Amino acid sequence: MQFLDEYQEIVANAIEKYRFKDKPAELYDPMNYIISHGGKRLRPIMVLMASDMFGGDQKKAIKPALAIEFFHNFTLIHDDIMDEAPLRRNKPTIHTLHGINVGILSGDALLIKAYKFFEDLEPELFKACVRVFTHTGLLLCEGQQYDINFETLENVTYDDYIRMITYKTGVLSASSFEIGALIAGAPFKDAKAIFNFGKHIGIAFQIMDDYLDVFGNQEQFGKKHAGDIYENKKTVLYLLARKHASDEERKELDYWYSKKTDNVDKIYSVEKIFRLTKVDEKALHLIQKHNEIAQDYLRKINVPDEKKKPFIELANYLLRRES
Repeated sequence: MQFLDEYQEIVANAIEKYRFKDKPAELYDPMNYIISHGGKRLRPIMVLMASDMFGGDQKKAIKPALAIEFFHNFTLIHDDIMDEAPLRRNKPTIHTLHGINVGILSGDALLIKAYKFFEDLEPELFKACVRVFTHTGLLLCEGQQYDINFETLENVTYDDYIRMITYKTGVLSASSFEIGALIAGAPFKDAKAIFNFGKHIGIAFQIMDDYLDVFGNQEQFGKKHAGDIYENKKTVLYLLARKHASDEERKELDYWYSKKTDNVDKIYSVEKIFRLTKVDEKALHLIQKHNEIAQDYLRKINVPDEKKKPFIELANYLLRRES
């Protein structure tokens, strides 16, 4: 999509412009390292898209967009430490290269630098944006803790799962759109509508992630096949299977999810139950449901339809990954 390429170039140029040159290098070089890895940089793009939708000044929105990107990368550094992950975007993680202490410190410094990028906004707007930003950060931490809790919690419900992925994935996308709308001076009703659009696209995106973990083309998805099953993650596939399984199938699921093993029999047995209970079809239905809810919120926004097209294209792009 051409519009996405153009936004990515704007964000990349801004990241280069505000590259960290502070001392000590041992703190700031790792920060530059993770920020320069790129990725799709979708969250800062969401800030710019929402600002442009409501006729905002892109120059005014670019620093808050970088704040979102810095915050996102702060969470990735700390996630990698918690997960003991050796790689991020196919490159060594910061704690692998520099140790856990530097990983923690550089992550903390990225978070603080993120807040500084709101400082140019006028007082009322600064207050509104930082309120959204801070609330988002707290929800993300809560979502991460729920995710950790689920590893040892026996009775995880579908509602528990939706809350967890909303906090971990949905809210950051939603807030990125809302902050862009606030900077452009959008009416409160429209800012909340674009927030809810982002939230439901984020939920659908995470359900798609769970689906592709088992049913995706692994070469194109770029992750270990059935990694969530290996790690006993209580994803939407597991919860749907448990709900629709027979008593015997449920007992077998419980048996395999009580063991953390790379045994291929575990993968084969769990996948078989997933297919028997048709969780692939059910997950795709949920993705479509949340996409439709998102589109309903988009339709409510009081701007010309032409300005909504990039948001529809972005949703389609996010939810039609290789499968």
